[in-house]
Amino acid sequence: MRKKLREIADEDLYSLNIGMAWRYFKGESFAFWMICAYLFFEYVRPQSIIPAIDFLPWTQLTIIGAFLGCFADRTVRWVSSSINILLILFLAVILLSSVFAYFPSISYAKLENYYLWVIIYFLIINIVNTRKRFFIFLCVFLLASFKLSLSLAITWAKRGFSFTDWGLSGPPGFFQNSGELAIQMLVFWPIAWAFAHSLKPYISKRWYWLLMLMPITAIMVILGASSRGGQLALVVQLVVMNYKTVFKPKVLISCAVALVLIWTFLPEQQKERFQTMGEDKTSRQRILYWENGLEMIQDHPVLGVGYFNFVPYFQRYYPGDILVNRVELPHNIIIQVGTDTGVIGLAIFIGLIIVALRKAQRFRAKGCEISEKQMGSCANLSLIGFIVAGQFVTVTYYPFLWIHLALLVSMQNSFMERFEQKKGKP
Repeated sequence: MRKKLREIADEDLYSLNIGMAWRYFKGESFAFWMICAYLFFEYVRPQSIIPAIDFLPWTQLTIIGAFLGCFADRTVRWVSSSINILLILFLAVILLSSVFAYFPSISYAKLENYYLWVIIYFLIINIVNTRKRFFIFLCVFLLASFKLSLSLAITWAKRGFSFTDWGLSGPPGFFQNSGELAIQMLVFWPIAWAFAHSLKPYISKRWYWLLMLMPITAIMVILGASSRGGQLALVVQLVVMNYKTVFKPKVLISCAVALVLIWTFLPEQQKERFQTMGEDKTSRQRILYWENGLEMIQDHPVLGVGYFNFVPYFQRYYPGDILVNRVELPHNIIIQVGTDTGVIGLAIFIGLIIVALRKAQRFRAKGCEISEKQMGSCANLSLIGFIVAGQFVTVTYYPFLWIHLALLVSMQNSFMERFEQKKGKP
C-alpha cells in the first residue's frame, strides 16, 4: 500500500485531482484518518447541525482513535520543536497556578481547556509528518472553514448586507459567537489566499477563482460579523501584507479601493459602533476589566490569581466596577494569561507567539516548487489577526493559536522531510 501511495506524485495533489487525492487518503493510516476526522468534527460541527447524529462524543472519539492509531502507524515519529518545550512549560505553570489559586476547584474544573490542546497539538505534528499528509490535512482545514465562510457570506448577502446586534453566528461550538467566528476567518483567509496563489501554476483558471472564493467570503464574514476587534484586525492584516509596496501607485490605489469597499459594505449601525468605541457601556466595562486585570497581575506577579479565577476574583474584590449583569472573562488574551498564570506564564505565552512568528518568517524549503516564502508570511498574517483581535475577546484557550502552531510545525517538518528525501536520506 505504501508503494502505491508513493506512486501518487505531489503534482497530482497540487493540481487538485480529486480522484487521486481520495485514492491517497483511502490508502493512508488509521491515525491520519482520525486526525482529519477530528478537524472535521471540531470545525464543521455536523453533530450540532444534525441532531440525529449527536449521540456520541465525536471529537473525543477521533482524538482517542488518532492516539491509538499512532501505535500501528510506523511512519509516526517524534517531532522536535522549541514550541513543544514552551507548550509543556505553559502546562506546568497552569498546574502550579491551579494549586495556588484563590479558587482551586474552579481551576481544576477548567484544566481540560488547555491540556486537550497540548494532546491535539502533539497528535497533529507527529501524524501529519509528510508533505502529502500536510496537503490533505490543510485541505480539510480550508474546506471546513470555507463551509462556514460561504454559507454565512450568503446569509449576510440575503440579509442585504444589513446590521444585526448578533452579527453572524456559526454552529454551536467555538465559532458560534460572532467575535470568535470573525477570528477564525482572520486566521483562515491569509492561509486560503496563500493556498490559491501557491497552486496557481498547477490548476486551471476556473479552479483558481473557485479557490479565491475562500479568502473573499472569509473577509465578507469578518465585515458582517459586527465585531469591531475583528474588523480592526483585518485592516492591520491588510496593512502588514502590503507595507513594503504600499507606496507604489498600483498598490496604493488597490488598498484605497479595498478600504473604500470595506467601509461601503459596513452597515451604518456598525459605523456608529466604531464612532462610540470607548464610550458605550460594553467598552467601558472592558476597560475596567483591563485596568483591574493589570492590577491583579501587579499584585500577584508570580502565578496570577489562579487559572480561570479572573471572574470570581473580580466579583469579590471589584464589585463596584461591574456595569453589566454578570462578570465576564477579561476580553483580552494578554490580561487573561497574566491573571491566569502571572508574569511567568505570560512570558512563556509571548515566547510562543514570538517563536511562531520567527519560524514562519524563516520558513524555507529548498527544492520546493511552491512559493514557500509566501506560505510563511501568510501564516504570520493569520497569527497577527489572532493577536490583534485577541485584545478585545477572551480566546486564549480556543483552537486558533494551538491549531495554528500545529499547522506551522507540521508544515516545517513536512517540507524538511521532502528536502531530506531529495538528499537521499531514509
